[in-house]
Amino acid sequence: MLVMQGFQATQDSLASELAERFNLRQGAAEILVRLLTAPKNRMPMTRLAHETRMSSGGFTKLADRLCAAGLTRRMTCEEDRRLIYLELSDLGKDTARAISEAVTGILRDRVLAPLGRDGLGKLADAMRAVRDANDDPGK
Repeated sequence: MLVMQGFQATQDSLASELAERFNLRQGAAEILVRLLTAPKNRMPMTRLAHETRMSSGGFTKLADRLCAAGLTRRMTCEEDRRLIYLELSDLGKDTARAISEAVTGILRDRVLAPLGRDGLGKLADAMRAVRDANDDPGK
């Protein structure tokens, strides 16, 4: 229970602060940061939905909101017109960079400070192992 409680408390705190600073829900902030680090700042919408563990319908609604806010745009693939990318706009890039910086500061205060560098390294290794062990949706 302590693992779940620690994760949930940190996650809730992070999501709350991001919502307050950027007026975005956590899912939206995560999508923007993922796109910031993606090649050409874009990814196929189906891949983004899968990686964020969202339903296609839920992801479509989120993408609609991001596009309406001017943070992203939909782009068709030149080689396969069935493939739709979600791509950051210039405003989306600026917002994603600001979110990334904010997350770094929040995690520094809320995770690094209480754990220290060694503790954070061990936590990251443990969370990576847990993620990889449970990454298959069929498990």
